[in-house]
Amino acid sequence: MIDSILLRIAKSAILSRFDDKYKFDEDSLTNKYPFLAKDGAAFVTLKYDSNLRGCIGSIIAHTRLLDDVMHNAISAGFGDPRFKPLSPEELSHLNLEVSVLSEPEVLEYENYKDLVKKIRPNIDGLILKHGRYQGTFLPQVWEQLPSAELFLEHLSMKAGANPSIYQEHPTIYRYGVEHIEEKFDKVQAL
Repeated sequence: MIDSILLRIAKSAILSRFDDKYKFDEDSLTNKYPFLAKDGAAFVTLKYDSNLRGCIGSIIAHTRLLDDVMHNAISAGFGDPRFKPLSPEELSHLNLEVSVLSEPEVLEYENYKDLVKKIRPNIDGLILKHGRYQGTFLPQVWEQLPSAELFLEHLSMKAGANPSIYQEHPTIYRYGVEHIEEKFDKVQAL
């Protein structure tokens, strides 16, 4: 079960950009929560009044989960190129979500029709890779794109391609997530 400490870390990382008093002792956190010291891949998503406000993450575990959550929280709030950096006035309108990804696995399929059948709506996050094209959608995106066809169509566009890319049999990976979400104001900072 994903722990609310991840939300507290993400909130404190964001707040530390406004005030140094929100910096925290990383060693004491990893001693108290040893899973934070293990490599992990996480996405941090910010929503402003239910609309996406920032989302940055890692697909592959490459650093401690603690570091990944801190880095991605700051990047979602201040470095997502789709949005301007957060202002303190926005914080009371935010929802904060942390998703921890399982290791992606290649999804074997014969053709587009077979791919559509093998995708598990509301469960699978997907990665599309083909040449210079790459994109991912977390499983939470199924809420906006509820059919496999829509999900795949929009995934191809996010990757910078168009839906005809599936005729070229791109590599598709799937992964699961555990996620936790809370109103920013309700999350206790560290």
